[in-house]
Amino acid sequence: MTWQPSATGETLRQRAQLLVTLRQFFAGRNVLEVETPLLCASGVTDPALEPLTVASGQSLCGDRRYLQTSPEYAMKRLLAAQGEPIYQLCKAFRDGEAGSRHSPEFTLLEWYRPGFDMHRLMAEVAELVVTCLGELPTMTVTYRQLFLDELQVDPFTASEQALQETAQAYIDSAGLEGNRDLWLDLLMSHVIEPRLADRGMYFVHDYPASQAALSQVEEQDGVAVGRRFELYVNGMELANGYCELTDAAEQRRRFEADNNKRRAAGQPEHPVDERLLAAMAHGLPACSGVALGVDRLLMLRLGKTDIREVLAFDWERA
Repeated sequence: MTWQPSATGETLRQRAQLLVTLRQFFAGRNVLEVETPLLCASGVTDPALEPLTVASGQSLCGDRRYLQTSPEYAMKRLLAAQGEPIYQLCKAFRDGEAGSRHSPEFTLLEWYRPGFDMHRLMAEVAELVVTCLGELPTMTVTYRQLFLDELQVDPFTASEQALQETAQAYIDSAGLEGNRDLWLDLLMSHVIEPRLADRGMYFVHDYPASQAALSQVEEQDGVAVGRRFELYVNGMELANGYCELTDAAEQRRRFEADNNKRRAAGQPEHPVDERLLAAMAHGLPACSGVALGVDRLLMLRLGKTDIREVLAFDWERA
């Protein structure tokens, strides 16, 4: 056991300066900084994410609270109430995620832009990244075209067996079983992402509808796509953005579908956020939003390869 910090003094100074830079970026664009609760009555339902929970017994908080994986739900309630652009720099928490690029507790930058479409928000994300990291080559490509270019496979029309065989040609996946999204995720994370390591900023957009999460879905070239994007910088996933879903009934359906998947997989179900649904029913403005990993941004700025090097105290020293 050690009491010493995991980051150097110079890294902590660089972190402080990065936070100043981020706040100046949004101040110059008249985007309001907000704070929302991180300990809430409802947790994310997405089967791919697991929130940390707090058992509070007979306290005023009730029996159980959830540390938020993102401030998204509360920020959307503010959007429904006020309708103005907002951002937040905060801690977020995800159970079971620890490694060279993951920490169970991490710093997230999230912002929402009423009236922005997805491509306008991608342009602003690129401006922010250049402000923090300097000029970088920039490429924008659809998810479909990326798979066609890199693997010569169409992720929307290829059979599940074809995707599995493609994955097995590149990855030791013995014993793995799953649906087409499992094979697509493996191909993206284990084959395509490493190839982006020297390509600067790479925006990938229009994902399969099954991966739409909280984004809008529309038909393009005969297939349903989720109107969302991810940004990779030199092969590191840095940001995840949506053309936000505004339909409360569809959002409820997705929450319930998530919990059905959780039940089938033996995962705990999580309460649906009724306050978010009420806010959406009241009226969420047409907007796009994005979440960006601040710790990873600092890693890129300093040339670090392990997230623990940019945290004052990593999860093993907390």
